[in-house]
Amino acid sequence: QVQLVESGGGLVQPGGSLRLSCAASGRFFSINAMGWYRQAPGKQRELVATITRGANTNYADSVKGRFTISRDNTKNTEYLQMNSLKPEDTAVYYCKATVMLTMGRSDDYWGQGTQVTVSS
Repeated sequence: QVQLVESGGGLVQPGGSLRLSCAASGRFFSINAMGWYRQAPGKQRELVATITRGANTNYADSVKGRFTISRDNTKNTEYLQMNSLKPEDTAVYYCKATVMLTMGRSDDYWGQGTQVTVSS
């Protein structure tokens, strides 16, 4: 019913930049909070950044000052601008959205994940 499609991942050199996008489609009333998470092999999934519908943002300490989360509510899309990338940023990045399916009912949805590799 609700799908999140991510794009923008790839291979980049240290110090480089990437921009991830996540577009939501399907049948729903509205999208509330959205966010980005990442998971490296053998490690737990961690929160990278979140953004409310009103554009209030929150970032993990490890990415503050380098990453910027944003959203375009007219397109049901969120973005993650990643600058000054480091090898430790290498992970699979997942989009998450809290979707109000109908009034009074919300569910969390996840994207399929997109690989970000920072290496020389």
